[in-house]
Amino acid sequence: MSGAPPPQPPPLELTPAHLERLRLLAAAGFELVRFQYFEGHIGLRKHGCAALLTPLAGGALKLAAEPAYLVEGHLGALVERGGEQWFVWKSHQVPATPARLAALDEFAAELRALLEPPRAV
Repeated sequence: MSGAPPPQPPPLELTPAHLERLRLLAAAGFELVRFQYFEGHIGLRKHGCAALLTPLAGGALKLAAEPAYLVEGHLGALVERGGEQWFVWKSHQVPATPARLAALDEFAAELRALLEPPRAV
């Protein structure tokens, strides 16, 4: 193994329209974060949940993947083990309790509503 750092993704090209959408998300309580391994996306966090966004043409932002519950500060995957649901990241796991599942559903619904394009009147 060479020990060379992995190649870096190209910097995100954000327009003023993207920045305005991000300001609206921040005003709604979403915190902008960086996630290791996902530097080519915009990370958002709120209430123990997170999502990755991709900037699109015209100032829009879209979900790069389904929102996730955070495990040890990382995007956890929802899995079933032994008849129970868990949020897992590497060797770490937390039970997918009704409260955590509800928090993730609320986070995802709020984020999706804010990402919808403004409606013409």
